[in-house]
Amino acid sequence: LMDNQPEEDHLLDINMPDKRYKNKMLCLIIFTIILAILSIVFIILYVTEKTKNGSDKSEGDPLSLWNDCPLKTKLVEFVKKVVNKEDQAFVREENRIAVFDFDGTLFQETDPVYTDYKLFKYRVLDDADYKDKATEDQIKVAREIEAVMNGTLSSFPDGLDLRHARANAQIFKDMTIEETDAYTKKFLQEPAEGYNNLLRGDAFYRPMIEVVNYLKANNFTVYIVSGSDRFTVRSAVEGKLNVPKHNIIGSEAIVVASHQGDTDGFDYTFKTNEDVLINKGELVVKNLYMNKVHHIIREIGQTPLLSFGNSNGDSSMANYVISNKQHEGLAFMLLCDDTDRENGNIEKANSFKAKCDENGWISVSMRDDWKTIYGYEVTRKK
Repeated sequence: LMDNQPEEDHLLDINMPDKRYKNKMLCLIIFTIILAILSIVFIILYVTEKTKNGSDKSEGDPLSLWNDCPLKTKLVEFVKKVVNKEDQAFVREENRIAVFDFDGTLFQETDPVYTDYKLFKYRVLDDADYKDKATEDQIKVAREIEAVMNGTLSSFPDGLDLRHARANAQIFKDMTIEETDAYTKKFLQEPAEGYNNLLRGDAFYRPMIEVVNYLKANNFTVYIVSGSDRFTVRSAVEGKLNVPKHNIIGSEAIVVASHQGDTDGFDYTFKTNEDVLINKGELVVKNLYMNKVHHIIREIGQTPLLSFGNSNGDSSMANYVISNKQHEGLAFMLLCDDTDRENGNIEKANSFKAKCDENGWISVSMRDDWKTIYGYEVTRKK
């Protein structure tokens, strides 16, 4: 037995290093897990602190297509204040609302007329499937638009915007929402008449896309409040701009069920697997001037913090925003002063600049403030 004892001790000594190795590995694994947890906690605390004291999205240059200008300076300063919980100007996320006009603010306005005017003119005068069905009133409006496009008329006749809205509601009568959407998108896939390397549907102002993305990154809710037809704007925006359909407000035509006929909606029930939604061909409202404010309070329910527009049709919306009694509001207005890269009008821009100064709106020069409009590859035809 005594002879065997050293051998047993020797065997025990052989196993000891293996146990020590396993213990070391276990300690290393536990240490690694603790380190990973601490790293995650640190990252969460860092992000939380950055969010509290100014959005992390403001780092770098989120408005890289802008030159140094009042909008860039004031907008960035404004956003940093309203997202900072330590600042007196802090605004809760549910109250961070920005409203944008569409034509001339986010999207090309004149080439040489509004895109929805060109769509109307094409439908009434050039579409072989519809032009023989067009009414006299529709043809008259289309001819006026055509005269502005070819230079016979130097400006829109008085009252054309409302007469166009009424006639425009009729051109897709009895078509489904899906058919109208497909028709519009096909039209937008054609080249923009006055530009090289640009499709009609791609004519978004790149610097303004940056503004939308910047605000959304800082937890603003963005709405488009347009004078154009709501469904036309939805078709144009889809896949191009990060604004959902339910945040798009515009002029409206009556929508009914396909089997509803002249029955009032109060007395009709939508039929499952039979009905689809169609355009009745009657205008509800032209969403310009004070009507924009009406739609904002009806569909949004509160005064926005920021307004972006470009014309007198946006004046009420801008004034409503800067009269915000709960929080500071800012209104920005684009000036059509670029005659090289865009179909601008200096006289109109100067006149509107004076109105901006008078009303406390911050003016934006497309010529001086933007590094590009549609992208560097796009040029205007001379």
